[in-house]
Amino acid sequence: MNLLELIKAIILGLVEGLTEFAPVSSTGHMIIVDDMWLKTGELLGSKYVANTFKVVIQLGSILAVLVVFRNRFIDLLGLSRWMPGKAGRASAAGGQAGPRLKLMQVIVGLIPAGILGVLFEDYIDEYLFSTATVLIGLVVGALLMIAADRFAPKRASVETVDQISYKQAFSIGLFQCLSIWPGFSRSGSTISGGVLLGLSHRAAADFTFIMAVPIMAGASLISLVKNLEYFTVDALPFFVVGFISAFVFALLSIRFFLKLIDRIKLVPFAVYRIVLAIVIWMVYF
Repeated sequence: MNLLELIKAIILGLVEGLTEFAPVSSTGHMIIVDDMWLKTGELLGSKYVANTFKVVIQLGSILAVLVVFRNRFIDLLGLSRWMPGKAGRASAAGGQAGPRLKLMQVIVGLIPAGILGVLFEDYIDEYLFSTATVLIGLVVGALLMIAADRFAPKRASVETVDQISYKQAFSIGLFQCLSIWPGFSRSGSTISGGVLLGLSHRAAADFTFIMAVPIMAGASLISLVKNLEYFTVDALPFFVVGFISAFVFALLSIRFFLKLIDRIKLVPFAVYRIVLAIVIWMVYF
């Protein structure tokens, strides 16, 4: 691949990394950028390989989450007892002494979207990876975010991720099902759901990021295996460069977003989504 083609991979990695954990839909942004300008389906020889690329580079963002939340995942997996100096340490997400988030709570939150994702993965790849469907997801998701800020309890009953109940974890998982529609946004749907259920914006964001690791890893690996027949060795540099780009930019954006979300909440992101949808509709259609 030549330099110009690798620059396209860097651009898509940048879009993925900067938008994956903001409630604006990284998949939606990648589809819009790709459909309108980059045309990676033509470059990679198949729309299925291009769609898989958009999913697989999320592994770079997952790695960034693991770096930022490394102490939290050490606690969740019960590894702290085997690592001197780690036992009892608060997570990178800002944990505290007392009750701790349990791995089973994360699993409970993953069940609804995990089941639907497996059942409808082929349908999503075939029919929902388009600019038109993304615009619908952007607007409807924005309305949910506005509703979350408008109708959330005035005082959050859950200030940190360690206070989440099993019922709340499962309910947030139900909201995550909305993100199966490209453009809706995983973080937008789960943070909105968490806020409506009484979580603080930061607690909802922390739980969203933690849940993202297994579900994004699973989706990426399933898509990669199912479309393996379409790959050639020539596409490998494109995937590697996109992965590295997504990791670097996600690492930068996660910390910034976590500092920002409790201050500005969801409405500014919702306004951005609606404006973006209007602009793209005017230009594209």
